[in-house]
Amino acid sequence: MRGIRRDFTVGDSIVHALDGVDLDVAAGEMIAIMGPSGSGKSTLLNLLGCLDRPTAGSYDLDGEPVSALPTDRLADIRQRKIGFVFQSFHLLARMTALRNVELPMIFAGVGVAERRERAAQALDRVGLAPRAEHRPNQLSGGERQRVAIARAVVMHPAILLADEPTGNLDSESGESVMQLLQRMHSEGLTILVVTHNSDVGGRTERILRMHDGRFVTDGRPTPQS
Repeated sequence: MRGIRRDFTVGDSIVHALDGVDLDVAAGEMIAIMGPSGSGKSTLLNLLGCLDRPTAGSYDLDGEPVSALPTDRLADIRQRKIGFVFQSFHLLARMTALRNVELPMIFAGVGVAERRERAAQALDRVGLAPRAEHRPNQLSGGERQRVAIARAVVMHPAILLADEPTGNLDSESGESVMQLLQRMHSEGLTILVVTHNSDVGGRTERILRMHDGRFVTDGRPTPQS
């Protein structure tokens, strides 16, 4: 990202949610984005995920300029190159874990046999192969988040964006989710985590702290005792 600005009109005022942000993320990095509410974290995540467009500036994702692409091309980029994990899981209640993981491939037109096989492999990767036919209400919070992670990576994205991935979990479940994300990172996946939790931030390679729409620090986390 270079010179990224995102302005919103609120009444008669213009709010600079992002104010000239520059950001480089190397393939294979695991980064935490931290800061108080209103600092611009969610706006930045929406732009990184091609869910919104900047008011000014440029964004290249995996070598492709995306900031000025038309809506249909942005949807294609999201489908092929970006995985999303949310605090509230966003699983479909009437579908099994396997069917939830299949969803991105259904939208991408992947054939039935291939998507079933890939979904099963993704669930096995997150340790939930025995729970494939369970619906979300039959799973614990940690299991639901692992299903969501399986769904996010089944299309082999260039980058995984996780918004408070442990926010709705108890400490034990949160630990298992962070261990899973760290393992995927060790296998080469690029991961950006938005979090208020300093313990989560400390599990990444690099912490970017935001305030008033800008990065104020960029560095390695302090070693945990």
